[in-house]
Amino acid sequence: MKIREVMTSPAIRVHPEESVSVAARTLTQYNIGALPVCGSDGRLKGVITDRDIVTRCLAAERRPGDTPVREVMTGGVVSVSPDMEASVAAHLMGRQQVRRLPVVENGRLCGMVSLADLAVREECAFDATDALSDIASNVSQR
Repeated sequence: MKIREVMTSPAIRVHPEESVSVAARTLTQYNIGALPVCGSDGRLKGVITDRDIVTRCLAAERRPGDTPVREVMTGGVVSVSPDMEASVAAHLMGRQQVRRLPVVENGRLCGMVSLADLAVREECAFDATDALSDIASNVSQR
């Protein structure tokens, strides 16, 4: 099964110059934990997560309404192709300790895939469970 068959598309995204407040409201509105950060050209610049907002903005006593997303996002994000096998993406999630991956085609964001997207598909359930186990075991070792 290919990522294109399980990804969410189009992906909700945020611009790097938007405020952290806008990103937080978007995460809440769509009940998601991560937003891809894309420039006006649709190219992926990074990802901002609820954890980024808490640790890099709120805990640092920065004002969310005055802080641009680019200052607290995670850059250098691993992404996948829509033609990648879902099982390979699940193993990548486990290895990289992430639950979501941006999907990029021709250099531009075209979707997002999460462990939950994989877990609900019978063909991918074992790989998703294995990836989550890898993530959880790394967390417990900290």
